Amino acid sequence: ILPISALDYGIWSGISLHEIAHVALAGAPAGEDALAIALLAKLGRVFLLIPLCFIFMYWMKKRSSEKTGQDAKIDFPWFLVGFIIMSLIGSYVFGTYISVSPIVMEGISKTTTFILTMAMIGLGLNVSLQALRTKAMRPLLAMTITSLLLSIISYFIV
Repeated sequence: ILPISALDYGIWSGISLHEIAHVALAGAPAGEDALAIALLAKLGRVFLLIPLCFIFMYWMKKRSSEKTGQDAKIDFPWFLVGFIIMSLIGSYVFGTYISVSPIVMEGISKTTTFILTMAMIGLGLNVSLQALRTKAMRPLLAMTITSLLLSIISYFIV
């Protein structure tokens, strides 16, 4: 429907959507190349969270020390270390040095999908529909407006 090429559509979906599963579902209909570039754009965006986290840590520590006059202790986000290690293992170790059979990779994929599904169900079971209606309408509206603006602005960037 959009007057852009499949690759531009892949870039647009990769930089405008929030969830990797959404990027995969949106990029797939445009073809394998569009899906690959969409996932690359999304993972590149995710990887840029690492320096952003360090910038925020520095800023929060500086701001806190200016207010209190003491050095603030900011907890280190250890998930970043795990993310970097798993990115390196998945990209270079398995891709270059270690040959993993398709059966093992399929098992890993099914296991991670099952674990993610359990986590999403666990989150969903703790949602109170009453609280959603009374407390979440304004954040939901703000999130919807932000998502639409991000989609429109990134479309014109691409």
